[in-house]
Order: sequence, then structure tokens, then C-alpha cells
Amino acid sequence: MKKMDYRRQTVIVTGASSGLGAEFARQLARRGANLVLVARRADRLESLAAELTKAHGVAVTTLARDLGLRDAGRTLRVELESRGIYATGLVNNAGFGSHDAFTDEDPERLQDMISLNIGALVDLSRSYVAPLAAAENGFLINVASLLGFQPMPYMSVYGATKAFVLSFTEGLWAEARGTGLRVLAVCPGAMDTEFFDAAGSQTADFGAKRLTPAAVVDKALATLDRRSAPPSVITNGRPLALASKLLPRGPMARLMGWMGRRRHSQPAAVPTNS
Repeated sequence: MKKMDYRRQTVIVTGASSGLGAEFARQLARRGANLVLVARRADRLESLAAELTKAHGVAVTTLARDLGLRDAGRTLRVELESRGIYATGLVNNAGFGSHDAFTDEDPERLQDMISLNIGALVDLSRSYVAPLAAAENGFLINVASLLGFQPMPYMSVYGATKAFVLSFTEGLWAEARGTGLRVLAVCPGAMDTEFFDAAGSQTADFGAKRLTPAAVVDKALATLDRRSAPPSVITNGRPLALASKLLPRGPMARLMGWMGRRRHSQPAAVPTNS
């Protein structure tokens, strides 16, 4: 793999209005990449675009979109290319979660979660995998989670969506070997973002210190820049991932269920990466 030159990149970042998505945008702009920022909150996107253009002189396009809609990825590519914008990098960060007993979850919200966390990510990846592979230093980053390594009672659907993202991305990494396309699943533990503020201090990483979004993105991009990058990177909370490999599935599920019940009194809806 050649050394990454972000100054020749045009990168789509989804869920860019706050948290991890906004930090990916900031660090990519600092490296000289032009950006396409996608999220639902147009005012936040415009504010971030103005900040990045002023600070780094990069071109920033904003699109206020609900990526949970069917064919959102293909529609996005058609719209951007009609404007002459051809992406060489994609950061699939958009998503949201909730924490509640499965029997208490709103069925429509669960469908929306699956559509965004899985459906939109797959559609965007499929829409762009060929042009990214054809680009010099093309790359695809999918944001998974530490919670994707084990069952997550009281966040069962969210955890399962992130397990899908992890497995899916590692599969793409193997398929892309030899093509020049870099593929990476980023698996953060607890962070200082809206998600974990809502979830409370007892998060599913055995009390490991929260990282800032800046530290998570630092590690993600440093991993991507490696000559032979792995298919996934755990940015923090590694003991939980290790425990998921060492403990049988039953005891692991019971342990995570105990931890999940400690959060169960917190508000049910947990926005993240929107």
C-alpha cells in the first residue's frame, strides 16, 4: 500500500453533525481532504463546513439527508456525481441506538435503527466500493462498536447491528486485498459523546476510561495509514473484547445482562452519530 495522501481525497462522512462524525471531518480536513458531510441536521453541517473551510481551505459540501430511507446510498452517489463530486473515501458513521428491554422497544424505532445502522451502511458501501477501489488510496471506514463483540442485553438490537457491521467490514477487507482499497472497521468503547452521556457512566467496557472522539479518530486514521492495516481496530475497552473470546457465550450474556440492567433506568432513546 502507498502512503496515504489525503490532499488528493474527497471523503464522504455520514453522521457528521456531531460527535465522532464531526471529529472525522475535522481530522480529515486538517490532513487536506475535501469533504462531503451528510446528516439530518442541516444547521450543524453548515456550521461545521464553514469552520473547516476557514481553518483548512478545503472544499466542503453539505447534504441534509435521512439515510435510513431505501436506496439512500445509491441516491446519494447519483446526486453527488451529477454535481461533479466523485468520492475517493467513505466514512460510514451514521447510526443510533437505544437501551431498553426488547419487549419494551418501539417496533418502528427498531426498524429505523436496522435501516440506518445496517441498510444504509451496506447500500453506501455497495454504491461506492467500485469507485473507491479504482481511486488511488481509496478507503472505506465503517464505524462498528466494542458492543459488537458479544451479546448486549437491553441493547440487543443495537449490539447486533454493530456485530453485523464488524463482520461485514472484515469480510470486505478480505475481498479487497490486492485491489488497493483500504477497508477498516473502527470499534470504539466508551466515548465523550451524546450516546454515552445518555447511557450513563456505567458503560459496557468494565469502567474503562472514556476516550474523546479526537483520540478515537487519531487511532482509526493511524491504523488506516499503516502499510498493512488490520481489518478492524479496537480503540479502547479491549478487556471486554478479550473477555468475549475467553468466556463461554452463556456466562458472557449473563454478565452483559447484569451490566445492562444497571443502565435500564436511564432514558430509553439514545441518539448517536446522526
